[in-house]
Amino acid sequence: MKTPCFVIDEKALLKNLQTLAGVKRRTGCKILLAQKAFSCFKTYPLISRYLDGTTASGLYEARLGREHFPGEVHVFSPAFKEEDFEALLSIADEIVFNSNAQLRKYGERAVRAGLKVQLRVNPECSTQEHAIYDPCSPGSRMGVKAEDFDESLLPLLDGLHMHTLCEQNSDALAKTVQALEEKFGKYLSSLNSLNLGGGHHITRPDYDIPLLERTITRLIDKYGVTVYLEPGEAVVLNAGELRATVLDVVQNGIDIAILDASAACHMPDVLEMPYRPPVLGSGLPGEKKHTYRLAGNTCLAGDVIGDYSFDKPLKAGDEIVFLDMALYTMVKTNTFNGTPLPDILYRKSSGEIALLNSFSYQDFKSRL
Repeated sequence: MKTPCFVIDEKALLKNLQTLAGVKRRTGCKILLAQKAFSCFKTYPLISRYLDGTTASGLYEARLGREHFPGEVHVFSPAFKEEDFEALLSIADEIVFNSNAQLRKYGERAVRAGLKVQLRVNPECSTQEHAIYDPCSPGSRMGVKAEDFDESLLPLLDGLHMHTLCEQNSDALAKTVQALEEKFGKYLSSLNSLNLGGGHHITRPDYDIPLLERTITRLIDKYGVTVYLEPGEAVVLNAGELRATVLDVVQNGIDIAILDASAACHMPDVLEMPYRPPVLGSGLPGEKKHTYRLAGNTCLAGDVIGDYSFDKPLKAGDEIVFLDMALYTMVKTNTFNGTPLPDILYRKSSGEIALLNSFSYQDFKSRL
């Protein structure tokens, strides 16, 4: 394989999809692929056999879902541009508004066009530590609080939508649902749907699926609503790799391995969240005999992936395999410094490797 390259693993993807299909079967809920986390549309024929459709954060993702994924297309944006909204009327099945003002402006047109309409609400229940990913943090622009809810707009609504989680277990969902019911429960029986958003780490080994299913079935039984989930991470959790090659090893108080993969260009969440991605065969700093700082090959001084230890010394030409690299990587890659985009490969269940896409100088140039 020419590095850097992403490798999507079919076996792992199938395992996740079968887990999600089991939740659907036992509860009667619907599950959508959140394309903001994973938009490799050449895998959509497989994913669409298990899930009910896609959710989009704007016009382009909605088009991608409509063109390549049989099923429902749901769209949310903090605010819609007029020309985008007009185009969405012929693409989307359901549209989610973020504010009373947006619902007033566009809601009747959406209903006349045959779309179902939801309003995003803010249950004001923070369950995570990362403020950048917390839609319930003070000053959040996401969703309508109960004190601001305009009941005169209820006739336009098919349902409510909330999204507050990020890579969390079902205890966080249960707590947030309780807050949602306290603030908005009086409206749910008169509506048809409730979308619980994404951030559910359903396919993680320690995820409490029975609690998730009890939460979903109780909502369905109590309010008579169709419950939607829209995970992105859970669909492709641990189903991808980013393979890189060591280009050089330098020393400055610590051994630093410079790779042909970049945190800034190929896995921006490493710097934004931040987090330390797992590396095949590695340990924590000092755990194994040889510790290295893995770094990218851009001019950004902070293009550092993290510190890892290995059983053997690293040298130029060695391969480094980053794990869990399907989610929020390919959708966020960029060509800063003219850095090439990684190839995208697909490892079939048979072990055969197929090339899904490759990129060239023209991909860099055409964006400028």
